[in-house]
Order: sequence, then structure tokens, then C-alpha cells
Amino acid sequence: MDGLAVVVALAILVVVTFAKGVRTVPQGYKHIVQRLGKYHVTLNPGLNFIIPYIDAVAYKLTTKDIVLDIPSQEVITEDNAVIIANAVAYINIVSPEKAVYGVENYTFAIQNLVQTALRSIVGEMALDSALSSRDQIKAKLKAAISDDIADWGITLKTVEIQDINPSMTMQQAMEEQAAAERQRRAAVTKAEGEKQAAILEADGRLEASRRDAEAQVVLAKASGEAITLVSEAVGDQDLPVLYLLGEKYADALVKLSTSNNAKTVVLPADLPQALRGILNKV
Repeated sequence: MDGLAVVVALAILVVVTFAKGVRTVPQGYKHIVQRLGKYHVTLNPGLNFIIPYIDAVAYKLTTKDIVLDIPSQEVITEDNAVIIANAVAYINIVSPEKAVYGVENYTFAIQNLVQTALRSIVGEMALDSALSSRDQIKAKLKAAISDDIADWGITLKTVEIQDINPSMTMQQAMEEQAAAERQRRAAVTKAEGEKQAAILEADGRLEASRRDAEAQVVLAKASGEAITLVSEAVGDQDLPVLYLLGEKYADALVKLSTSNNAKTVVLPADLPQALRGILNKV
């Protein structure tokens, strides 16, 4: 029985030892092996063998692209405006041993590196430029951190700016500024319309006055020609002239009688004699 127990124990020890010496690495991963606490080798995907009890798999890293979410943060622009920005970075581990031994926590380190670079880049831009230049910020951000993370055996595939928006205080200030600008434009438009209306009204009055003056000139010329024709027609005879003057006089009296201010109209007893007196004075 004692011998059988020893054999069984030895068999179990052999199986366990063999199991510890065989390592299968899945596709898309690499394992870091330490020998007596020191880096020894990196195991590639597939079947691998290590020395049991001496070698140990210390780290298991993926070789697939890793998506790192960069938390939102407040960033102050060159013109002292506060905006909130966040990003997402796509990285790939090309040297697992550098990633685990070169930095304590590569994901935390890259996140802080991107945040710091983002603050620096946006801090050199004005608010309007920062809100409208995502591609420019992206290119500068990638160039700023690619060399740093290369020392950790990591490649930056790309980095994208997810959101870059003014803070709530800035949004309120921008909305108030936009409302004030709309009111200013409305006031300018109203003033311009009133100005154009006044100009058109003045032009209308000027044109009406010009037309009235031209009409008076035409009437004066017509009256002169009429008087000339009448004078040539009557010659030295005063009866036709008296008739014309009497007609004008009668029209004037009719207009006078219809006036609101007229109370009494007095006609001369001898109308022809009155007309002759007017003619003699003329």
C-alpha cells in the first residue's frame, strides 16, 4: 500500500508538473513569462513550453486594438473661454514587455497623457477656432503623444475628439450674445427701413412740388397767351373785355358765396360801370 501511494503521488506530481510546463496562448494575446521574478520570454499564440516551478506567466496582454475612453474635462481656450472636451484613443500593443515593465499602468498613463496634450493644444486656440477645428486638434494630439507612448511599446492608431462644447456658463453667455446680436440687427433693419421711407417720402414731396411748379408755369403761359389772343381780337373795343372781366368777376363771387367764411355777398348796382373802373385802373 505504501508503495502504491508513492507511485500515485509521483504520477500526480508528474501530471501537475507537465501541466505547469505547457501553456496554450489564444490568438490575439501574448503572455509575459518571468523566470525567478525576472522577465524571461514572451509567449506567442499557440502551444508553448516553460520550465515548471521556475518560469511563471506574469502578464497576459491582448494584441488587438484597444479602445481607451478619455474622460471629459474642462479646458480653457486662449481667449479665456471654458469648454468641455473628451476623446477616444485607439492603441495597439506591439511590445508587451515594454508595456508592462516600462510604465506602471499604461491605460491610465495614456489617458492622462491625452488629457494633458488636449488641454495644451486647445489652450493655444480661440473659442471659435477650437469649436470648428476638430481635425486640426486631432492631428496635433496624435503627433504630441505618439512618440511618448512608443517608448512603452504601444502604437497610437488614431485619436478622435468625441465632444467639444462650451460649458453651461459659456453656452448661456453665447445665447445672450446671439439674442443681443439679433436685436441689434432688427434695430438696424428697422432704422434702415424708416430711413428709406423718409427718403422716398421726401422724394415724393419734391417731385410733387416740381410738378406743381411746372403746372403753374404752364398755366401762367396759357393765361398769357389767352390774354394776348383776347387783346388782339378785341382791339380798342372794351365791350368784349368787359364781358370777359364780368365772367371772371361773376365766378369769383360764386366761389366767395360758397366759402364757409362768407356771410354776406354784396353785388355792385352798376356792374358794367364797376368793370369799366377796373379796366381803366388796369
